[in-house]
Amino acid sequence: MRSPEPPEAPTSGAYHHGDLPNALRASAVEVILSKGLHGFSLREVARRAGVSHAAPGYHFGDVRGLLTAVAIEGFETLRDELVRSGAGIDDPIERLKAIGGGYVRVAIEHPAHCEVMFRDDVLSADDPALAEAGLGAYSVLEATVAAIADRYNAELPVHDVARLCWSTMQGLVELQPKFVALDAMLTRTPTSLDEHVDRFTDLIITGLVQQRGQTRPRR
Repeated sequence: MRSPEPPEAPTSGAYHHGDLPNALRASAVEVILSKGLHGFSLREVARRAGVSHAAPGYHFGDVRGLLTAVAIEGFETLRDELVRSGAGIDDPIERLKAIGGGYVRVAIEHPAHCEVMFRDDVLSADDPALAEAGLGAYSVLEATVAAIADRYNAELPVHDVARLCWSTMQGLVELQPKFVALDAMLTRTPTSLDEHVDRFTDLIITGLVQQRGQTRPRR
């Protein structure tokens, strides 16, 4: 017996045959950017993709399923950017700086993805694919911190340091507009996001390398 055909017949030729899931994710990103999560609906996603209103539900189940797919795509994008940013940089300290910049670039270039990536209240938080994607991105950072420990300070608590670095970059992305406003109130020259990344990373690294008094690389 043949399985029922998915409700994916387009109304406007908005996607290539066989690529509807990607088209729906792209439309979901558009809806998040234009309406925010408070205005998000599967019907609006379908309308923008030019497909039946039942198509998103067929492929992703419900709103949580589709937003989870967007979050997975975001974590995969983040992992790829962190890998790209650190590629070919031998010194793990310089690699960590580059990774910090990569994290911020993803936040700037993919704001809709980043809006949902850490929102367990709107995601299927127990989805194994979501956990795997998040771990993939985090592992790039942790491996870099482990390399710093191996070369500069064997006593570094790698897990804690990796979480500190992640928390710093995430907090910086969210607070940067407040920092700009604060500089304006204090009549200071505004510090750009890139400058903040460099300064904060330098502060963290200084602490990492000098912790317990060890300041020279281990050979």
